[in-house]
Amino acid sequence: MPAPSPAPQPSATWNIYAFGITSFLNDTATEMAYWVLPAFLVSLGAGPAQLGLIEGIAESVASVAKLFSGYLTDRIARRKPLVVAGYFAANAVKPMLALVTSWWQILLIRFTDRLAKGIRGAPRDVMVAESVGNARLGSAYGFIQSLDSAGAIAGPLTAWVLLARSGIRSVFWFAAIPGALAILMAMFGIRETGHGRAKGESVKQGVAAPLSLGALPGSFYFVLVAVTLFSLGNSSDMFLVMRAQNVGIPVSMAPLLGLVFNITYTLGSWPAGWFSDHFSRRWIAAVGYLIFAGVYFMFGRAPSILAIWITMAVYGIYYALTQPVLKALVVETVAPDVRGRALGIYFFVTSVATLAASVVMGELWKHRGARFPFYLSAALAAFSAVLLLFSHGGNESAKKQQ
Repeated sequence: MPAPSPAPQPSATWNIYAFGITSFLNDTATEMAYWVLPAFLVSLGAGPAQLGLIEGIAESVASVAKLFSGYLTDRIARRKPLVVAGYFAANAVKPMLALVTSWWQILLIRFTDRLAKGIRGAPRDVMVAESVGNARLGSAYGFIQSLDSAGAIAGPLTAWVLLARSGIRSVFWFAAIPGALAILMAMFGIRETGHGRAKGESVKQGVAAPLSLGALPGSFYFVLVAVTLFSLGNSSDMFLVMRAQNVGIPVSMAPLLGLVFNITYTLGSWPAGWFSDHFSRRWIAAVGYLIFAGVYFMFGRAPSILAIWITMAVYGIYYALTQPVLKALVVETVAPDVRGRALGIYFFVTSVATLAASVVMGELWKHRGARFPFYLSAALAAFSAVLLLFSHGGNESAKKQQ
């Protein structure tokens, strides 16, 4: 049974809003560039294989960074510098996309961007957990995710307007504005929460050695197995954009695909997080996996352009039911002093699986056509939903004690 969570600092509750605003600005910048990358790659002479390689390598470096960052988070007194550094590096390189002339240069920029995200992920999520109690974990993560995905609405919409007036490269230049604001908010808005341990003090006795698997409970690994299997079929969302273009949706409409997806994501994240504080997180996440399976099955069939638009909107519901909920599930299954390690392992394993999924998706698409890899991803998601329901742990036992 995980140790009870320390009482949140009253002033630290502000962090939920500060992290939310930072996420909104950062994701606005990211999504402005993200949804036009497939078309930009095509203009440089690249295709699905290069996209898979870029996303795969980018996610691999992020996975290693997440593992290291998670361990470091549990060993240091001040976590804010890691978070600020992550936001700074990611937003410093985004405008450089406007200058590239070859696909390998995009690889380097995505490499840096994902490395920065990997560095800031675990310390940010631990700081959020320290700012609220376990009973509000889902709501906190859901609220931040709602603002994050709201930025993912503003980003594609802004990119779409810019594309109508100028070229793709102008989108990358304009992404520097919200990116700079995100850096400033992270620097001056976020408050440090790592007050529970003196600087340089080790984790409490009884916790296993650094990165030891024995330090974490079995309930954590039950969840991890299900999520990892799912991630083996969860390739980069850029393949959905490329598939949409493949069936007739024009390049200029690609940012709007991100818009419809993120509308449902934004509207659903906070309610999903709140429900997970009162009902089974495992059941809510399993429903999300089943929705993912349906989305990928429909993208494989691609019966019509209208079906693609509707399915892309439904795809946002999958994200809302899984991203904040699974994060809260992981945090509450472990003791407070190993939260960083648990999140680091969780992010690492799922990122490695996503790396494999992106590379395999690109190769299968190239050699077997588009339908087969989408159907395979749908099957893995459905099976993972069943596994998640049979995993042990979660918030049911905690609720019974309240």
